[in-house]
Amino acid sequence: MMMKFHIPLAIIILLTSGGCATESTALKPDEQSSGHQQYADKKAHCADGQASPVIECSETVTATFDNKGTLWLAWVVRDRIYLQSSTDKGASFSVPVAVNAEPESIAARGEYRPKIKLDEQGNIYLTWTQNLEKRHTGHIRFSRSVDGGNSFSKPVTVNDNLDVIGHRFDALAVGKNGEIFVAWLDARDKEAAKAGRQEYAGTAVYYAWSDNGGKSFYPNKIAAPHSCECCRLGVEIDADNLPVVLWRHVYDGNIRDHALVKFKDWRTPGPVQRVSAENWKIDACPHHGPALSITDAGVYHAVWFSGAADKQGLFYGHSKDGGLSYSPAYRFGGQGAKHPNVLARREQVTVVWSEFDGNDNLLQLIKSTDGGLSWSQPEVVAKTAESADDAFLLGDGENVYLSWQTAQGYQFKPI
Repeated sequence: MMMKFHIPLAIIILLTSGGCATESTALKPDEQSSGHQQYADKKAHCADGQASPVIECSETVTATFDNKGTLWLAWVVRDRIYLQSSTDKGASFSVPVAVNAEPESIAARGEYRPKIKLDEQGNIYLTWTQNLEKRHTGHIRFSRSVDGGNSFSKPVTVNDNLDVIGHRFDALAVGKNGEIFVAWLDARDKEAAKAGRQEYAGTAVYYAWSDNGGKSFYPNKIAAPHSCECCRLGVEIDADNLPVVLWRHVYDGNIRDHALVKFKDWRTPGPVQRVSAENWKIDACPHHGPALSITDAGVYHAVWFSGAADKQGLFYGHSKDGGLSYSPAYRFGGQGAKHPNVLARREQVTVVWSEFDGNDNLLQLIKSTDGGLSWSQPEVVAKTAESADDAFLLGDGENVYLSWQTAQGYQFKPI
């Protein structure tokens, strides 16, 4: 297994549940400097192409737990993805290991980021979007580790259309039997329509899957046409071990609300089901995708954003019939609320989102103990005056944790 170490750099501040630096990262009195000096030191370190890679130099961090409770992080610095693990809930981490031996341009900002999942045997799978030379173009890349993260396979391109067009916003899920499911936004049908001088709204949701641990993937297939071009996907595995995909859809009249597909089997997507009905008409992509969580009982919990004039803000809804119908949308968040994330375990549902109060970036949180029928009052669980990434929730089977990358450092804590 990968060696463990306590991060030695004075510029690194890893926040724990108390919001303070851990013993391993706290500065000694004679090492302390002003916040400005720490920021300058960090900026200089990150700009040094020969410096060791550290998580603080990455704009995005993706976290997940394996079935033994080990925390795994994936982040990007200088065109490489790095992997770290922690067996003590973030108090210490393993030495970073590079996933891709050869550097490549990797999308890792905003709603772009590498994805990481593990199967029941502890095999590690990662996907990411490789930026190509033209704007808004890319390839979906995949790599795996079968030795606990000590080494990784040479990355392969999952999309079988290799034109320099949009294959972007990858999403990854792993089934109970080790099936690997990858979905993304794909422009091949839009480009074909353009060549035939036809209109094509948005792009499309494409997918590929593997039943041999990622040694190979079945040919790409379309899950649904007319997706919004640049919003993240919500992808989860249902209680019956089949994929579910949630995305921002382009409906007639350029209405950009949300839709969902539940797969009939691993090869066959079901019909497109409408999730939200704010009727937001906009001739642009808002870079604001949804999030999805599915309980062991098969209840879908979804959150999303709408900019509709009369229904602006964040919304939550749940479905108990496989996406055929949804509860009335519950509106939450204040002015400037964005990028919600949801985690559901049995009747416990937690939602977190970002909000700017004029001075600080706040993380607000609400909870439900009755499956989303009623909600607590919003509470601020973290804040920073500096720039910050989107926040994410994950669970280890017992507790819910917050994962948040900020300019001040990576925060991981139970909530």
